[in-house]
Amino acid sequence: MMTMTIDAMQVREPTATLLRDPTSAHAVCADMGQLAQEGFAVLTLNAKNKLIARHLVTLGLADTAPVHPREVFRPAISDSASAVILVHNHPSGDPTPSAEDLRVTRQLIDAGKVIGIRVLDHIIIGRGETPHLSIREKGLATFDGI
Repeated sequence: MMTMTIDAMQVREPTATLLRDPTSAHAVCADMGQLAQEGFAVLTLNAKNKLIARHLVTLGLADTAPVHPREVFRPAISDSASAVILVHNHPSGDPTPSAEDLRVTRQLIDAGKVIGIRVLDHIIIGRGETPHLSIREKGLATFDGI
């Protein structure tokens, strides 16, 4: 017979931070704009889009941060998240998505569908006049609803 401890069944409580739009997600991760290398984070959310946690899942080089669905969804599953927002920075300061950014975004959306965790957006952090870009708002990928 398998026994479970209370700790194994704990669910992280969300913060009071409600993520309604790309600007609110950017506010949680704005400090990533100062990184000298590319980083990729996942914001885990409950069913009411309240932030559970921010997880840095990979830290790469000056122009790339390799990402795999396993690393992105591990903290989401651990947090019992209903949804995630993907966030990464461009050290160049230009948040224009690359072809690889769009490929990875679509791959992660598909992976989320398989495991039942909605991907709501992918925010790219830049600097200057355009501090962030929402792949959802630009219509560059099809996301689940907010």
